[in-house]
Amino acid sequence: MTFGSSLLAAIPGLRHAFFTREGGVSGGIYEGLNGGLGSKDDPANVAENRRRMAVWMGVAPEQLLSVHQIHSPDAVVATGPWQGDKPRADALVTRTEGIAIGVTTADCGPILFADPAARVIGAAHAGWKGALTGILESTIDAMEKLGADRTRVVAAIGPLIRQHSYEVGSELVERFMDADAENGVFFIPSVRAGHSMFDLPGFIRMRLENAGILMIDDLGVDTYSDERFYSYRRSVHRNEPDYGRHVHAIALASE
Repeated sequence: MTFGSSLLAAIPGLRHAFFTREGGVSGGIYEGLNGGLGSKDDPANVAENRRRMAVWMGVAPEQLLSVHQIHSPDAVVATGPWQGDKPRADALVTRTEGIAIGVTTADCGPILFADPAARVIGAAHAGWKGALTGILESTIDAMEKLGADRTRVVAAIGPLIRQHSYEVGSELVERFMDADAENGVFFIPSVRAGHSMFDLPGFIRMRLENAGILMIDDLGVDTYSDERFYSYRRSVHRNEPDYGRHVHAIALASE
């Protein structure tokens, strides 16, 4: 039902999970543990799946917090259930015990963060756009405003689409090269003319390292080729009308 980071697992008073699609009640193309509130799955199934994830995280269902993701560089602070609509952002940070903060993905990169000394945690959703425009740096900055020190922060890169599965067009390559010519190292030629294979996890790791993160764990899992995971790109290639989403969460427990 979950994957975990050995670096995060070694931190006392912390619970985290990169959930797979196993262990849920959804059926059809959503079969399994679909946590996507924005999917077209039966809302009752999604609610039950998220309840199960909340139980695993050790919190009440209403304390499993996520945001309305928009592929932005924006991070928000969570202290409890949202009042009104969920914030439009792509990362959450907190130092509040008893809540779990999480992001949803289906090929994009989920990154969980923790400063063990300051007891500040974060969760970020990094697709190519968010990673390029600064979501990782925004998450680290927001954690430091709560008392974290980036030199102590542990970051874990969860299941996401890997280079051998991630073909992109020349316009995306150009956008990355325009931002920094050194980004060319994250692209290799595809068998299809005018296309390249993009190393999203490698790019994420580079941005984390450049931001001063010293301890990085990469789980090495490819969501496209591994059927235990939902994949937006796989659903497109299969001409499916929609796709499920994973939740990846982290919480502070009492020490």
